[in-house]
Amino acid sequence: MERLGYCSPDYLDRYDANFCRSAILQLRQKRQARLFDPRLKPFREAVQSVQTLRTQWFDFSSSVVQIGQSEELSSEQRQQFYQALRQFCPWKKGPFELFGISVDAEWRSDWKWQRILPEISSLKGRKIADIGCHNGYFMFRMLDQQPECIIGFEPYSRNFWNFKLIQNLIQNEQLTFELLGVEHIDFYPRFFDTVFCLGILYHHTDPIEILRKIHQALTPGGEIVVDCQGIPGELSVALTPRVRYAKARAIWLLPTQSCLENWLLRTGFTQIRCFFAQPLSVEEQRSTSWAEIESLQDFLNPNDPSLTVEGYPAPWRYYMIARK
Repeated sequence: MERLGYCSPDYLDRYDANFCRSAILQLRQKRQARLFDPRLKPFREAVQSVQTLRTQWFDFSSSVVQIGQSEELSSEQRQQFYQALRQFCPWKKGPFELFGISVDAEWRSDWKWQRILPEISSLKGRKIADIGCHNGYFMFRMLDQQPECIIGFEPYSRNFWNFKLIQNLIQNEQLTFELLGVEHIDFYPRFFDTVFCLGILYHHTDPIEILRKIHQALTPGGEIVVDCQGIPGELSVALTPRVRYAKARAIWLLPTQSCLENWLLRTGFTQIRCFFAQPLSVEEQRSTSWAEIESLQDFLNPNDPSLTVEGYPAPWRYYMIARK
């Protein structure tokens, strides 16, 4: 089977590290098989339809991930590539500009990166994990900082094919996409210098255990960067929605800022610092022509946007940095 999302050579062979190698390989083989589920055929075929396209031109330094230039494609190739991109609507993370085609995703992920980059340790020469990497937007942005390697953790097969569509264009060997979840991060004990945990914790029933596993995966002195959706308030508490929160089912625990700080403290992290705490705005998460779906504006009470449609406090975002 094609090696699909993995570097050549494989980082498991490249590094003399204490990986849980057999567990990684076993899960890798099992989850690769899911990529060929008949329900994923449209995404797989979209990638295959443009898999020979390559470019040497890219720019990851600006808000838009830019790969390829318009004049590199014939009109026929451009139309085929456009159709392949449209197959992945709704695009959740972005923005991208691929061979001159602008993809305006639901989330202004560039705003998040603009807040994070000035606050973190230099990524130059570091081994990085991007948990919940989705289509790889942040991985591509990280490349501009000259890290040693970036491993994206993302269990959803559709997102693999979305990443593959983009990665095929440049085939950067510093990037690896693993079809693993955050619960597998401890398969990499004391390996990562920086772990990005962006928009993950509140989707899990046990965020404390997740943070413990991330702590195990970091090198001594390593850094965790957390972006967590939460609620306002002075008390160290977390909201558990009865069924849905902002129309979403997979929301379990929404902490206040001090609650999130306590989670980090009690899982062994030090030098905990919150550098961003604001309500999520409808300018940052919104529907677009590339994401024609309900978005934040539809999730808030139309008569009182400080509440969700269910009557809970509207979402805040808390960004934190801590060290092992």
